[in-house]
Amino acid sequence: MAELTSVYLDKALESLAGAASEHSNRRYNNCANRCYFASFQAAVYALRQAGIFPPSRTGEWSHQALQAEFAGQLIQRRKLYPGELRSVLPTNESLRESADYEPHWVTGTQAERALRRTRSFVEANETQGEGRR
Repeated sequence: MAELTSVYLDKALESLAGAASEHSNRRYNNCANRCYFASFQAAVYALRQAGIFPPSRTGEWSHQALQAEFAGQLIQRRKLYPGELRSVLPTNESLRESADYEPHWVTGTQAERALRRTRSFVEANETQGEGRR
């Protein structure tokens, strides 16, 4: 199971690298998309590391359930992550939805902020996960 769990961290790191590449190539909508999925995948990794699995029968996390469990269980209840990470998932999801579905562009500043947030989020999950291995 540990190998399967680490796949999510590997995916998060790959998505983060993709976000950085998209940012450097000024593809800010794609950067926002990859930032959200990097943070989503990192959260899946963190929850699995903590022994928390999706409540659904399909074994997949909904976006809302994942965000609630990460904030509620890992930040608020277990205090494994700092409170400032609470807003990363919903903020990145909102920017991704805007990038993917709205008739305007994500700006370079928005993408840069998303990339910074996401790096911090993924790094915190990676560091915390290494401590539990």
